[in-house]
Amino acid sequence: MTDTTPPPPLLEIAGLTVHLAAQDTPRPVLDGIDLTLAPGEALGLVGESGSGKSMTVRAVTRLLPTGARSEGVLRFEGQDVGAMDAAALRRYRDNRVGMVFQDPRAHINPVRRIGSFLTEALVRNRGVSRKQAQARAEAVLADVGIDDPARRLRQYPHELSGGMLQRVMIASVLLAEPRLILADEPTTALDVTIQAEVVGILDRLRRERGIGMVFITHDLDLALAVCGRVAVMYAGRIVEIRAADELHHRASHPYTLGLLGSRPSIDARMERLDAIPGRPVSAFETGPGCAFADRCAHVQDICRRSRPELLPFQDGLVRCHRIADICAQEASA
Repeated sequence: MTDTTPPPPLLEIAGLTVHLAAQDTPRPVLDGIDLTLAPGEALGLVGESGSGKSMTVRAVTRLLPTGARSEGVLRFEGQDVGAMDAAALRRYRDNRVGMVFQDPRAHINPVRRIGSFLTEALVRNRGVSRKQAQARAEAVLADVGIDDPARRLRQYPHELSGGMLQRVMIASVLLAEPRLILADEPTTALDVTIQAEVVGILDRLRRERGIGMVFITHDLDLALAVCGRVAVMYAGRIVEIRAADELHHRASHPYTLGLLGSRPSIDARMERLDAIPGRPVSAFETGPGCAFADRCAHVQDICRRSRPELLPFQDGLVRCHRIADICAQEASA
């Protein structure tokens, strides 16, 4: 018989809460995050600025701001990340998890050649000779679509375009052969054409190498194109998780529906966008109830009094007291 048991999660997060140090009282920035990621899966984290997307990734790598306090469970390949000692944590960051940042220029030393940036960790951490490290770097640069990689290794960062530098960042991550890539808004600073190329490279390499990926973006359409599942965040909480191919027609949470409704369409002629009223709030601005209550057209007293849980609904997970009523109303409309 064929074993149909799903593989254990690559990444498992349960009840993750993060507070930042403040003068009067610690401020919450993440509130009860629950996520799993299977090996080779791409998961999108979508939300407005301040929703907690990047802080979630920082928690995964234990790179929280000074004075931050975290609670909850964080496991990578079954190992408790919070319990790792300094040596284990260094190996975890160096070899198991790779970060692709929004602005590569902020993470590549401008006075060192590209070759030095790419090969240093191989020589230092893996005992590879400089000649072997250079050969590997050339191969990976070619794999991410950079022509004449030997010449590029001799160049400085200012000699490369933003799109090419982002490919260099991806190459540096791949050289460590990670099991997980954390991509934090990796295409925000790029034009649309280069953005599509970089996203295509990440997606192809993830599939070819079986790497798990958490893809952070404020662009819902981009997440739907890249990821198999999408988690929508608002004010430090996850409000909906659903398969990407179902989110278009089965989105349920009012905030997710608002994001979908506010997207411009090339098919519509001069139609007014349905903007979400009000302004987004941070986790420390929320009351005891639903964080979206003040902006929601379906709000009732219970929404302001009681915090909703993230519960199964129509093959996804949704955090909303009134979700069944809302969907029934839309179905009958």
